Amino acid sequence: MKLAPEFLADLLTRRNRITPDQAFEIKKEAKLLPGRSRTARAYEQNAIAYELVQGLRLPLKGRPGSFVNEIEIGQAIAEDAGLEFLRIDTLNLDADLIESRMSRPFARRHRMIPLDLVNGRLRVACANPFDLEGIDQYRRLAGRDVELVVATEPEILKAITEFYGLRHSVKKAERELVAGIDLGNLEQLVAMKSESEIEASDQHVVNAVEFMLQHAYDSRASDIHVEPKREDSLIRFRIDGVLHDIQRMPRVVHRAVVSRIKTMARLDIAEKRRPQDGRIKTTRGGKEIELRVSTLPVAFGEKIVMRIFDPEVLIQDLSGLGFYPDELAHFQDFISRPHGIVLVTGPTGSGKTTTLYSALKIISNREQNITTIEDPIEMVYEDFNQVAVQTKIDISFASALRHILRQDPDIIMVGEIRDGETAQYAIQAALTGHLVFSTLHTNDAPTAITRLADLGIERFLINSTLVGVVAQRLVRKVCPHCAADRYLSADEAQTLRLAVPPGKKVKAREGNGCFECRSTGHLGRTGVFEVLAVDDAVKSLVLEGADASRIKREAVKNGMRTLRQSALRKLAEGITSFEEVVRVTAL
Repeated sequence: MKLAPEFLADLLTRRNRITPDQAFEIKKEAKLLPGRSRTARAYEQNAIAYELVQGLRLPLKGRPGSFVNEIEIGQAIAEDAGLEFLRIDTLNLDADLIESRMSRPFARRHRMIPLDLVNGRLRVACANPFDLEGIDQYRRLAGRDVELVVATEPEILKAITEFYGLRHSVKKAERELVAGIDLGNLEQLVAMKSESEIEASDQHVVNAVEFMLQHAYDSRASDIHVEPKREDSLIRFRIDGVLHDIQRMPRVVHRAVVSRIKTMARLDIAEKRRPQDGRIKTTRGGKEIELRVSTLPVAFGEKIVMRIFDPEVLIQDLSGLGFYPDELAHFQDFISRPHGIVLVTGPTGSGKTTTLYSALKIISNREQNITTIEDPIEMVYEDFNQVAVQTKIDISFASALRHILRQDPDIIMVGEIRDGETAQYAIQAALTGHLVFSTLHTNDAPTAITRLADLGIERFLINSTLVGVVAQRLVRKVCPHCAADRYLSADEAQTLRLAVPPGKKVKAREGNGCFECRSTGHLGRTGVFEVLAVDDAVKSLVLEGADASRIKREAVKNGMRTLRQSALRKLAEGITSFEEVVRVTAL
């Protein structure tokens, strides 16, 4: 018994989610579905009833402004069956349990997937608890007590595709890679693939990589790590700045997967002793996504890290990055200047590239020549003229910048100022009427000024060219789906150096952990910023040779908000948590 739209219409009416008129509309649309045989194949692949009902955007009965969605349908089915409703988090599923307890065809046919085994009782998620034939059949096959819970059909299909798909492809690849000659038949001639042929083109390896990428996209991962270990290989995803273990695979399949990824990134498959860098461009949902690929020889083989660059994430509206209105006004003033240097500082992974790309996107137009020098190019964007640093052929930041100045640029972005020569050319470009963006690895904004001086830039030249400095970090946001208020303890307030009056408490928010945030309590990230405008007061201190701490005190006196103050403000507003403030802005 499949979840037909007509059955779902009656159930939603019975559970008081929709009106009889809305149920009639569902049944009318169901009659417009393709022929029976074609629809049967579609049912096998997709959650047809869910898709049809959600596509109609039916208002929920008695709840103005709310519509019937996937979760409401799943909860209504669970209520009608008297069972618990559960959201499936694919990161927490046991792949070995799934594969050993249920075949892929059975799981897809009956929309069921094993979740866990506790005290001899197997908990199984099903989309249709009224499929009594399938449930009884599985109880007999399992040979043990089975506890049913209800999950939505799209989530079960997604879990089946991710786990059976990736797992199945890895297993198939392993069997082919380790296959040998049948010694029981000495006359049989076995045509063996060479390892290189399997690595480059084996369909199971190709499928495994495809499933891995799809799983990463669905999980909002920013990085994919494929790490060789002593006995096997580990796949990990970085989600909201934190790494999660996803799956282990045999060492022999690791080599094949690495070779497949290197082929896609146009890297040298035969070179396994040296690090290599490349990129892959893919499409998803009609938009292009770029992956920056890096290989590194480690103790047990080649490790691969793929950084995922989604254009919608990398290039955003500045107001969506986390700036407060006064900070945004200062930054927009910096980037609207006709010439000068604007610096963005912070450690690796603090969002500097997103800030710079977003700024360039805002000020770019057909009347200006925008040229960037990057190591490597993070994302190819056709409105910019992008140059990649290539040390093998002597294209460094400094040498590329020297040549770019002869290319009639208006705006230049230098990926990073690493040495005195690059700093000198950047100063020269600003002095000759260009607007220059760049980054430095400093802990705060005032230190960027003293870093330039340490690189050999005269202080009067810093005053003449430096427009402003933005230091930034990324903090995880409290999950809105499971957020709850709490009060900081006295020790926590002391850790943040908060002066709390006697008898008073500081309120904060934190996530308790739920499906949406994968039980982390955090969902998504936002920026915290320290925006330093190089005004007359700062310039006077620079000329005097003042150190960074003195410049910082003066800037704070004149209204600059430090990274810690910005993070504390987001804590007070319930945007981020105490743990994130301590982690990101530890003193």
